Amino acid sequence: MAESRAASTTRDSALIVAINATRALHLLPKLRVDRRPSLAARSHSLDMLRRDYFGHGNLSARMSRFHVRGRVFAENLDYCSGAISARETVADWLASPAHREIMLDPSLSRIGVAAPVGAFGNSPSATLVTADFAGG
Repeated sequence: MAESRAASTTRDSALIVAINATRALHLLPKLRVDRRPSLAARSHSLDMLRRDYFGHGNLSARMSRFHVRGRVFAENLDYCSGAISARETVADWLASPAHREIMLDPSLSRIGVAAPVGAFGNSPSATLVTADFAGG
């Protein structure tokens, strides 16, 4: 069973710290944790676990549904059968040009992260990471 909808975990916090440390290395400001993108990210990760899929879906509609304000939105996902560390997730994103561009986008100022664990595919304990970004 996946973690509760409202729970923020140490995995979530560690990922935000790792993302902000990476941004600092690139002389970018830290992202501010925002409750609304956090709720959107958690909802999406839990939906992927519940319905057994991996994909972005309609990000604009989700941001609207959670009343996330801004001129620009972006999303990074990661998945691991079992546990994945914040360092591994950030390394995955840095290795992908599209994900790297999002993580290091100076126009993004807010973030919400969720990394719940639950049964997914053939794994009884998978981690599905959603990072939702907003700016402007």
